[in-house]
Amino acid sequence: MMARGPRQRNQYRRRRSGETDYSRRLKLLKSGNSRAVVRVSNTRVVCQVVSWKADGDKVELSVTGDDLVARYGWPESNSRKNIPASYLTGFALGKAAIAAGHDEAVLDIGLAASSNGNRVFAALKGMVDAGLEIPHGESVLPGEDRLNGAHIDDSYASVVEATKTKIEEAF
Repeated sequence: MMARGPRQRNQYRRRRSGETDYSRRLKLLKSGNSRAVVRVSNTRVVCQVVSWKADGDKVELSVTGDDLVARYGWPESNSRKNIPASYLTGFALGKAAIAAGHDEAVLDIGLAASSNGNRVFAALKGMVDAGLEIPHGESVLPGEDRLNGAHIDDSYASVVEATKTKIEEAF
């Protein structure tokens, strides 16, 4: 809805279209740390380390679910956005961030629902396991059986471990 009259202001376009929660964004930026951004699309999960600049945000590092297939041996037929793939994508980003000199960040989940154990928090668990310092509560993280894919198939755990080993070897 557009503002009408002399005492009303138009909202920012990204607020009108429901893409950005500016009050949450301001809280994250006031921390002064880089943001660990996690977004889940229809086909993959995207994890990024983003820093604020006056002329716009700068993406320092980025790892996607497609990188798991291309670089780390994740099977082509497996999902690139389920909980194990989200965990491994977060783990790869955490290792890359540590190698690039980033040791702490704050989690930015955007407009995603913050239900306990979801894919965003699986990526968070991966980043924390890789050594990145991110403030969080332990109650939101998914269980180990879900991270290893035991809820999907019994053979998933070996694929997750093999991919995790390749990520560790790369850094």
